[in-house]
Amino acid sequence: MKTIEQLSVDTIRILAAEAIQKANSGHPGMAIGSAPIAYAIWKNMKHNPANTKWLGRDRFVLSAGHASMLEYAMLHLYGYGISMDDIKQFRQWGSKTPGHPEYKHTAGVEATTGPLGQGIAMAVGMAIAETHMAAKYNVDGFNVFDNRTYVLCGDGCLMEGVAYEAISLAGTLKLNKLTLIYDRNQITIEGSTELAFNENIAARFAACGWQVISVPDGNNIDAISKALAVTKLSDKPTAIIVETKIGYGTPKEGKSSVHGSPLGDENIAVTKANYGWEYEAPFTVPEEVYAHFRTLAENCASKNAEYDEMMNAYKQVQPELYAQLMSDLDGKIPEAIANDPELINFSGSVSTRSASSKLLNVLAKHIPGLIGGSADLAPSNLTRLADFEDYSVENRAGRNIHFGVREFAMAAISNGIALYGGLRAFCSTFLVFVDYLKPALRLSALMGLPVMYIMTHDSIGVGEDGPTHQPIEQLAMLRSIPNAQVFRPADGKETAAAYLSALNAQCPTVLALSRQNLPTYEATGMDAMKGGYIIRKPKGTPDCILMATGSELELAIKAADVLAVRGYTAQVVSMPCIELFDKQTAEYKESVLPSVVRARVAVEALSGYGWHKYTGLDGAVVSIDRFGASAPAKTVFEKLGMTVDCVVDAALGVIKK
Repeated sequence: MKTIEQLSVDTIRILAAEAIQKANSGHPGMAIGSAPIAYAIWKNMKHNPANTKWLGRDRFVLSAGHASMLEYAMLHLYGYGISMDDIKQFRQWGSKTPGHPEYKHTAGVEATTGPLGQGIAMAVGMAIAETHMAAKYNVDGFNVFDNRTYVLCGDGCLMEGVAYEAISLAGTLKLNKLTLIYDRNQITIEGSTELAFNENIAARFAACGWQVISVPDGNNIDAISKALAVTKLSDKPTAIIVETKIGYGTPKEGKSSVHGSPLGDENIAVTKANYGWEYEAPFTVPEEVYAHFRTLAENCASKNAEYDEMMNAYKQVQPELYAQLMSDLDGKIPEAIANDPELINFSGSVSTRSASSKLLNVLAKHIPGLIGGSADLAPSNLTRLADFEDYSVENRAGRNIHFGVREFAMAAISNGIALYGGLRAFCSTFLVFVDYLKPALRLSALMGLPVMYIMTHDSIGVGEDGPTHQPIEQLAMLRSIPNAQVFRPADGKETAAAYLSALNAQCPTVLALSRQNLPTYEATGMDAMKGGYIIRKPKGTPDCILMATGSELELAIKAADVLAVRGYTAQVVSMPCIELFDKQTAEYKESVLPSVVRARVAVEALSGYGWHKYTGLDGAVVSIDRFGASAPAKTVFEKLGMTVDCVVDAALGVIKK
């Protein structure tokens, strides 16, 4: 006779197979093969279906997001609000069960996953966040933060470079409450992993400073549970390598064809027979299985109740810490920031990366949860929080994280930190290297995470480093990402506006900042938060409009001066954030870019892609649509046509059309 645990695992497998078959789309192989793993993890986790945001809960991340039906089956059985109708609507428009798990969309999903490897890095971020919050808020007798992070991955995740980057850093930082469970079924879409992935994974993890545990039978729930228990005894992160069969018990067991295609009705019938499944009707969950999961959920609720009792006592014994914690978790920006005189106290000539450095340190004093770092470029990005220590094994309370030369993992880890709650994450590198981290930035936008991306060395102003380090197409790419905002401020005051906007946004913000010094303008200020605004407004209807961002605002202003001498008036517009400008009212946008003025010129020392929606058919764009060159910055600007004369010529050309 089957044990209730085995019947529960079979139920998970059948639900996954039937939902995928009904959708005629999905990935049954891993969902079926790793069902015992998921069962063991969730049974051992602290979580509460009745309180999905319980502060003390463990975190589970399905890095192999294509196995989403595995997670949805668990959420359904535990009572997370996923109904059987939701299961039947797998991968359908508007359902709670999309093709890959989506944060905020489905209750109980801790992170949006699917792009392989990123879930591992986000789990590392969650583990970092747990240690940091514990260092800040735990006191004797009160373990406010004492949760574990579990991440389930497959072969594909471990082939991705971002996973190795994150695993390496996790070992260095000894994140001992992080457990990675590797479903080693040795099959990918193209066939056996022998084709392209044959290294000793256990040795790789060990070399990175992880404890490694092997479970040779992926159907042995007790062995998996014992391995999970052992992880709690280590001072290192743990990798549990579980040998499984993809599509276990199906006619396609062990075949690549079961990875990403429905089984087919006949094969599902054979699978049910192989499992000894006694229920003919599809989408059947035996009542004893529901009862079993209700009991498990009640146990979860009791642990939540114990935690709540502890927190009530903590509130009485540590009222100041409790109040600060509630403020951190609330995420509201202290009003004192906007009133801080240092926020817009800029004059003279200063690079926007230097302005950013000053502002970041101002913000750090007001926002205890501000934490982050650079991909080994802090001295160049100027992102160090000067009055705070480094985060390390010895000092979990530090707020400066050294990510190492790991741009992709840095961004994905920052997502994990943001997902954990109570913290404001930032990360930094050169703008040209945003190409390395873009997939994680895309997930920031998809999840609506307010991660701040501080990208310095924003143009050909990098000079002698040459075309490899001079961004051209990067800004256009960033502006194409939905639900992200990109600022290229012209001076310190616009940089301050960018930071305030970032702090109030429900999306990631990219700050593209200059290495070279830029003038401070009298007319700039908080209007930059509107995305675009008038810097110089002539009397009457202008002959042309000059719009620019960042360092090129100076060119636009000087070009307007030259045009004035020649008898033409120009309205100068600073456009630091196109995304915010596009959200303004039609009336406001018309006031800044009056439709009656068709002679328009946009100026930016990067790709001109995207500017034509503002300049129109009659306008012109002064930009750089080739790669840069190695020479002093002044020379590069001159040779590539980023000069006042070029802007003037472009303006005269559109005026005379």
